[in-house]
Amino acid sequence: MYIIKVKGIAKIPDYVQLRDEKFTLLAYFRVDRPDKSLEKLGFGDKQEKIMNIINELPFGQVTKLDI
Repeated sequence: MYIIKVKGIAKIPDYVQLRDEKFTLLAYFRVDRPDKSLEKLGFGDKQEKIMNIINELPFGQVTKLDI
């Protein structure tokens, strides 16, 4: 799975994209509201670990996420 952090501008908030190995979009959520999206994908128990990675990730960088 890949993760991309997208910088929002003006009134648009920062977002995160989660994509699979074929780069198909799995989830798209606000950085400050990941709860439902991660639970829907089955990562509710790994939310804290994923959010720590997201918070340290620079904007616009595609990073492989091994969970």
